[in-house]
Amino acid sequence: MRKLLSISIVLLLSTSLYAQEDPNIILFHGFPWGTSVQDFNTRVGEPVHVEEFNGLQSLVYENILLSGYTAYMIAYFSRNGLEGGTYYFETANIEELMRCYTEVQAELLELYGPTLLYEVLLREMRIYETSWNLADGYIYLKINTRWWDEPVTLWFSSPELTRQLRGS
Repeated sequence: MRKLLSISIVLLLSTSLYAQEDPNIILFHGFPWGTSVQDFNTRVGEPVHVEEFNGLQSLVYENILLSGYTAYMIAYFSRNGLEGGTYYFETANIEELMRCYTEVQAELLELYGPTLLYEVLLREMRIYETSWNLADGYIYLKINTRWWDEPVTLWFSSPELTRQLRGS
């Protein structure tokens, strides 16, 4: 019973972080692009670190639960509000690293649909990537199985931040 309750809580938490009405609208940690720093912090809490670089304010949060894994999260804000964010999943070994990538990839595929850059995880030691270039932003999931101590990385960016980073 206790195990079933734990599984139910993890599923509820992971579903609530990805849950949204329209899969064409990208939410980062449940927030739309343009959300103010104040509104973000009211719901998420105060960050453990804040940094400014190239006109973006980066807020770092620890111990974020996403898809049943602990991650640290960075949220990026411009004068216009939330522009993007990254999750770095903490895993204990290569098996957990690979399982994390596969499970997060499956959740994103279910939510956002098929994509041109989609790599199934094999036992070959290399970098694997999956990405979605959608009208409402860009999502990028990466794993490097050569170095299991590198985290599974999940990046979200608004159309504006994506344009800035691509230089267009």
